[in-house]
Amino acid sequence: MRAATLAPQRHPHEQRVVADAGDRVAWLRARSRGVTATDAAKLASAASVRAAANEKLYGTRGRGFGGSRFTDHGREREPVIASWVLREHGLAPSALLFHAEAERRHLATPDGLRVAPNGALELCEIKTTSKPWRGIPRSYLRQVWWQQYVLGAERTLVVWEQHDGFVPIGDPQCRWVDRDENQVAMLVRLANLLLEAIRPQPGAVEAGGFRESPDRSFYRPGPLA
Repeated sequence: MRAATLAPQRHPHEQRVVADAGDRVAWLRARSRGVTATDAAKLASAASVRAAANEKLYGTRGRGFGGSRFTDHGREREPVIASWVLREHGLAPSALLFHAEAERRHLATPDGLRVAPNGALELCEIKTTSKPWRGIPRSYLRQVWWQQYVLGAERTLVVWEQHDGFVPIGDPQCRWVDRDENQVAMLVRLANLLLEAIRPQPGAVEAGGFRESPDRSFYRPGPLA
């Protein structure tokens, strides 16, 4: 009698996939209905919730659909850097959007992930910058902590590549960031305030929900780009 073949056990995060960034329209639509890591990166205080809500509802004035040279550079370099991460650290690229276990509107799309031999989930987040970093910018740390919360991960490898005039300088640099439960709790509280702020009002016409724009913080030229 042939022994039954056991299906491989799925990690909890694999059961919470919402969309694949390969289908950009579905991915953007799903992101527009919740709070993503890009949104969480802006949630530094209760006062920041209103600005984040306005941007999520109406977009950022003056930000066009076509992005910028920084956007193009980020998109060009991400798969190259992701290959380096896989080769050097064993974290595979990912384009999947996940929701948190307890709240389906809490969303995140990490740049890479792996399940370690001990069963712990580890993430990767990729950035580019035209300036050297003395430390990981606080907004990016908020993004990382949010992703850890959504997926149930304990640490994240933050990888950044510096460029000079969009020409990469040397190999990427990286640093592990551990989960911080105090920061996670603060972000969850602010994210729920943001969800309340963008909730459709009775009788209101629902907005289109999304606009085609480079809305992952990796693609957005900020003060370090």
